[in-house]
Amino acid sequence: MKSLLSLIAGLFLSAGSAGAADSVYDFTMETIDGRAQPLSVYKGQVLLIVNTASKCGFTKQYAGLEPLYEKYKDRGLIVLGFPANNFMGQEPGTNEEIQQFCTLKYNVTFPMFGKISVKGGDIHPLYAWLTAHPNGAPVSWNFNKFLIGRDGNVIAHFGSRTAPESEELTAAIETALTRP
Repeated sequence: MKSLLSLIAGLFLSAGSAGAADSVYDFTMETIDGRAQPLSVYKGQVLLIVNTASKCGFTKQYAGLEPLYEKYKDRGLIVLGFPANNFMGQEPGTNEEIQQFCTLKYNVTFPMFGKISVKGGDIHPLYAWLTAHPNGAPVSWNFNKFLIGRDGNVIAHFGSRTAPESEELTAAIETALTRP
C-alpha cells in the first residue's frame, strides 16, 4: 500500500509541476521497481535521459549506454533510462520484465524508471518539458537522448541514430562535465 501511495504521490507531483518546471529537478518519477524518485537527487550532475525499448532495432544501444555510464559516472554523468511503448509496440513488457531484460541481456546498472509515454496525448510531464525546452526536440523514435547540464536544463537532443559511443555525443558529454 505504501508503494502505491508513493507512486500516486510521485505521479501527482510530476503532473502538477510540468508547466511550472524550471529544471529536470522539479520532477519526481517512478523507478522501475515502483518507488517515487525525485530527480533532484541528481542535482549538480550531468544527465543523459534516454527513452528505451526492448524490441527495437536500436535496443542494442543498451550495450553502448552501459559502458558510457561506467566510463563517466565517477566524473558526474548519470544515464537515466525511461522505457516507452510509443513506437510500434516495441516495449510491451511490464516494468519487472523490462528490468529483468536489461539486467540479464545488457547488464544495465544505470537507473531505470517505470514505463511512461514520451509523445502524444498521454505524454508524461517530464517528456512534455524536455521536448518543449529550447534545446529539446520531439521524440522521433526509441533511444532519443537528452543531455542535461548540471543546472538541470537541456543542453542538447540526439536522435536514435546517434550511438552512445559516437564522437558527437561523447564530445558533448565531455564538455558538459567540464562546466560548473
